[in-house]
Amino acid sequence: MSGHSKWSTIKHQKGTADARRGQLFTKLSREIIVAVREGGSNPEANVKLRLAIQKARDNNMPMDNIERAIKKGSGETEGATLNEMIFEGYGPSGSAILVQALSDNRNRILQEVRNVFSRNGASLGEAGCVVWLFESKGLLLIEADNLNPEEIALRAIDSGADDVKVEQDHIEIYTRPEELETVRAALEEKNIPIASAEVTMLPKTTLELEEKSALQTLKLMHKLEELDEVQSVSSNVNFTSSVLESYYNQD
Repeated sequence: MSGHSKWSTIKHQKGTADARRGQLFTKLSREIIVAVREGGSNPEANVKLRLAIQKARDNNMPMDNIERAIKKGSGETEGATLNEMIFEGYGPSGSAILVQALSDNRNRILQEVRNVFSRNGASLGEAGCVVWLFESKGLLLIEADNLNPEEIALRAIDSGADDVKVEQDHIEIYTRPEELETVRAALEEKNIPIASAEVTMLPKTTLELEEKSALQTLKLMHKLEELDEVQSVSSNVNFTSSVLESYYNQD
């Protein structure tokens, strides 16, 4: 799982999670809208909505935008009906690729995703072909500057975390999805700054690729993330630090 997390961390540090902030806010708004439609507009009674709002705040999304998204989700203002979709396929050298999208038009987003796969040496697969390789996990990332990793790890485990990985420049904390909020609150209570927190699909086991194929996989994943209606992209590739740095330092 670590390679996936390193990829997320470097994107966060370099500010490249989305090419445009407006695009990021649109994706965050969609998550809020769907959460409201599924579980209601009260964050206290809707865990998915609480997490979506917190994620929006973490990315400095204005409260006006958050409130508009909640109103759209509750039907107070008009908006298209969004549906959650998962697309599965194979990247370079047989890597597994999982794409999560929110769209009001399945045929449109399916065609867009298929085009990105085909243009980047990949192939879209049938439903169920790779999703079994992933599991839903809560993931917190903490930048390790001037922090005591052992103290953070102990605090996280005591508050319900499943696992903690200490990397060179950051700490990864894994939780069950339902424990993400509890662990986050316990860390914030000790004034430990959280770089990001989300429920995401992480690989149960990872695949090692040679550098060329790993770089091709990263390119594919970024092209998919650039699609407006794609919310997240996951892979089972273990991206090494050298591969990630090489990719993000390209002109």
